[in-house]
Amino acid sequence: MSPPPTPEKPLISDPWVEKFFVHLATDRGASVYTQRNYRQALTEFQHWQGAERQQPPQWDKLERDDFRSYLRSLGRQKLGRAAIALRFSALRTFYKYLIRHGAAASSPMKNLSLPKPGKRLPKFLTVQQMKDLLEAPLKRLAGPKQKSAGRPVSVAACYRDVAILETIYSCGLRVSELCGLRVADLDPAEQLVSVRGKGKKERRVPISKTALAAIERYWGRLAKRPAGEWPVFLSQTKKVSPLSHVMLQKRLKTYLALAGLDPSLTPHKLRHSYATHLLDAGADLRSVQELLGHAHLVTTQAYTHVTTDRLKKAYEQAHPRA
Repeated sequence: MSPPPTPEKPLISDPWVEKFFVHLATDRGASVYTQRNYRQALTEFQHWQGAERQQPPQWDKLERDDFRSYLRSLGRQKLGRAAIALRFSALRTFYKYLIRHGAAASSPMKNLSLPKPGKRLPKFLTVQQMKDLLEAPLKRLAGPKQKSAGRPVSVAACYRDVAILETIYSCGLRVSELCGLRVADLDPAEQLVSVRGKGKKERRVPISKTALAAIERYWGRLAKRPAGEWPVFLSQTKKVSPLSHVMLQKRLKTYLALAGLDPSLTPHKLRHSYATHLLDAGADLRSVQELLGHAHLVTTQAYTHVTTDRLKKAYEQAHPRA
């Protein structure tokens, strides 16, 4: 889902809104993307309310017609169905918080009909494409020794990026989960990794010997071996800090291009590839749900459409009576 554009105006001061964002960050452990998107959604609504009603929103006084008007205004902006759904998801979550804390009696958006989002099947890489991508970071070492800006290619960074790609593909991690991994989260003896997912939920997932070996090769090229609460994957700064989401996405684009793949693919597509390849190989849906950390099975079921479509195509191409 594409994030909404950054609003030009700052968030209007509202104590309940600020308390809500503290709740998102601490109690719910929402990802930085969720916090950013919800903040933008509430900011947009506050400014719309100010422009339309000449006053900030009084959350306990708003009615369904107010949100119907807002929905129509979003439609006039020609926003997509997914973008509209994202904004109302933020508002509904905010109202749940207000109701729980006695600041509103009920949600004025109850039974409000939104445009139904179209079904989008997850994109994924084939097994061969994934193999090509995993090999891409070390291709940089075999190529020119200088970056376009004149700096030498970092050997440690290339080995780190191999380890990152292997870990995402081995464990099906979200970007936030991968960047938040600590050395203490790894259990090489049991080939398991502890992952803190959405809402601070923890799960333990298998990690392959290949991924563990890639991490060891990366650590072996550092001046000091990471330990304890250190991030598994360090940024290239001198400080002990984790690789950022933005830098991970930037480096992935480089490797996608090197592998001859679409540079616009996001790190999340590697997670899609992980799930699709597991299901293709016969893994059951419930197990994949647990591995991915999905709260609801229906989220995981999107991948079954992909594998079913592929089976149908294989059947149509191979069966003499198809």
